[in-house]
Amino acid sequence: MAIIDDVARPEFRFTGNEAEILWSKLDFLRSTILKKCEGLGEQQLKLRSVMPSELSLLELLQHLTGAERHWFQECLAGMVLEPLYTTTPDGEIEPLDPTTTEETVAQYLTACDDSRRISAAHSLEEVVFSVVYDQAVSSRFIAVHMIEEYARHCGHADLLRETIDGAVGE
Repeated sequence: MAIIDDVARPEFRFTGNEAEILWSKLDFLRSTILKKCEGLGEQQLKLRSVMPSELSLLELLQHLTGAERHWFQECLAGMVLEPLYTTTPDGEIEPLDPTTTEETVAQYLTACDDSRRISAAHSLEEVVFSVVYDQAVSSRFIAVHMIEEYARHCGHADLLRETIDGAVGE
């Protein structure tokens, strides 16, 4: 019998003042954790280990590189970029992408530097169009969204790293 059912996730704000965007994103994430538990019984919720994932730390870096490039260079700065990685038909990074580890790390670091430079040149109130959400979003929303993106994927990285060599913590 499911313990958590019918979780409704509230809409988050794409524009607005800092408090509106921050609190709406936090409420969205609060409901997201419940959504991840939805439909599971008590024993399933208590399980402590899961099957290994097909995801790798390198693929997380590639995904986050793409997110940095999309949100800051394409969306905020209006640049048109070619993709760095081979993708599957549904837009996910192909697990056998030929990009080397060294190239991936360098591309990630460059994307982060570019994002810092671009975000410094834009106010949090600036509004741009997002093709992902098909509507206007503020620079503030982009910052909050990227915090969310990193929070989710740092959690994935924690689990991956623990299965690789037992390292846990920050």
